[in-house]
Amino acid sequence: MVADPELPASWRKTFMTLWLGCFMTGLNFSMTMPFMALYIETLHPYGKFELNLYAGLAFAVTYLAQAIVSPLWGNLADQKGRKLMCLRASGVMTFTIFAVGLVHHAWTIVLLRFVQGAFSGYINNATAFMAGETPHNRSGAVMANMMTANVTGNLLGPLVGGLLAGFAGYRVTFFVCGAMMGIVFLLTLFNTKEHFTPIPAKKMKPMKEIFAQLENKQLIIAMFITTLFIQSALMSIAPIVSLLVKSLMHGTGNVSFVSGVVAAMPGFGTLLVASRLGVKMDKIGPLKVLVFGLVAAMVVFLPMYFVTSPWSLGFWRFLLGIANAALLPAVQTVLTVSVPREAFGRIFSYNQSFQAAGAMLGSMMGSLISGLFDYQAVFLVTAALMALNLLLIWKVHRPLENEE
Repeated sequence: MVADPELPASWRKTFMTLWLGCFMTGLNFSMTMPFMALYIETLHPYGKFELNLYAGLAFAVTYLAQAIVSPLWGNLADQKGRKLMCLRASGVMTFTIFAVGLVHHAWTIVLLRFVQGAFSGYINNATAFMAGETPHNRSGAVMANMMTANVTGNLLGPLVGGLLAGFAGYRVTFFVCGAMMGIVFLLTLFNTKEHFTPIPAKKMKPMKEIFAQLENKQLIIAMFITTLFIQSALMSIAPIVSLLVKSLMHGTGNVSFVSGVVAAMPGFGTLLVASRLGVKMDKIGPLKVLVFGLVAAMVVFLPMYFVTSPWSLGFWRFLLGIANAALLPAVQTVLTVSVPREAFGRIFSYNQSFQAAGAMLGSMMGSLISGLFDYQAVFLVTAALMALNLLLIWKVHRPLENEE
């Protein structure tokens, strides 16, 4: 976490608070979600397909709700500010995460996750918050630094969650995470300052008019689709990673802890290079960095199909984390420098809708493919998604280079 010393003290305080909020949000997610399938397994003796389906639904409904309501929240964000959206997300998550620890039926988890999705979005709103506060010539570095918060949380979460679940049980993990989101709410309420001028609803430009004024409409649309594809690929294995690890370990050993390590490995890779890639984006442009990330991700997904141990899977996921550092931050940087500030809330909310839709599709895709075939078949599909995405960026990038 690097707060630029040349910027005002209030900016640095806001940045560090939002960074910490994103870190704790990522930590809470990764402390619980990699083990959701194992938690559901303790509620009832489900069969393999049914267990995979419930695990996929627990992920997918959250993102389905996000995809539906994000534009509505984005519209409100442009009228009321992003701070209010961060408070809304962290406040509701405090209660929904805690309540998951009290349930006794898988469908109750699915319902609570849907409610959480309808009101969530702390990380995306915090990112839009900082995008609106940051000078354009430093957007790449700030977006990359904001990503390290979520990544660091995702890195430590599975390790902490695995140890906590092994020591105190899965339910206690949800109680701890709910309490932590309450802390995020209070920190955001009292420790951030937003320089925001409310836009009256009557004076807000319609999205159709905003899109008509954009210089590179195809580029913005391509970024939305890229977000969809990237999130689908990254989330395809998330609901079943603990089940895959259990299969590779043949059901013996400390599955929760090893699953946590494997789930955390991409975070190590991302954290290693995120800041450097952020600076690189400001020098050579985010599109070139994005192309590198897509190629790297495509190449790394393929060997995962052949893994025979959780440790080899962890190694390839570490390399995937390096590629991941060049994906969504690059997309967010393209949007930051290509969109007028008065439309940040709505544009970022549309991007969040595509991100949520991708997570939903990826979760269900991974669950269905692994239920019908085997767990590792998922990696072949994700590699194909990256190849399609690379083709899309290449087709958009060529005319932009010719214009230059």
